[in-house]
Amino acid sequence: MHCPFCNAPDTKVVDSRLATEGVQVRRRRECLQCGERFTTYESAELSLPRVIKSDGNRERFNEEKIRSGLIKALEKRPVKSEAIDKVVNRIMKQAMTEGVRELPSSTIGEWLMNELSSLDQVAYVRFASVYRSFQDVNAFREEIERLMVTTTAKS
Repeated sequence: MHCPFCNAPDTKVVDSRLATEGVQVRRRRECLQCGERFTTYESAELSLPRVIKSDGNRERFNEEKIRSGLIKALEKRPVKSEAIDKVVNRIMKQAMTEGVRELPSSTIGEWLMNELSSLDQVAYVRFASVYRSFQDVNAFREEIERLMVTTTAKS
């Protein structure tokens, strides 16, 4: 690993520990030439399935689209960024363990809705309104009633 400060080719690992629920290894490194310290993250490179969009187009799995959708739904809600990271990691892990080369975007959307329903119910309804293209207030009411029945059943 080259030093990001002086570009020297040799650095040593000072400390290693698991990060993001064991999905990554966080390493503190020190440059042998200039003595500066920096952090790197290492993760396994696993192939994620391609996503089949509703219009039939295919695109690569995009972790940032998932994160962006979650952040929009959770805007001004009392949810920590670590919780968002955990949801993104669970969705990615779920996609990898499906064992398929292609995955419909609707499946990913349902996984996200499931995660949001247990994370923050207001964010869940926000996400559902966009994901399911609610046309009127009745659609909101029906979704809220469905959420209340599900929440009551889990209790």
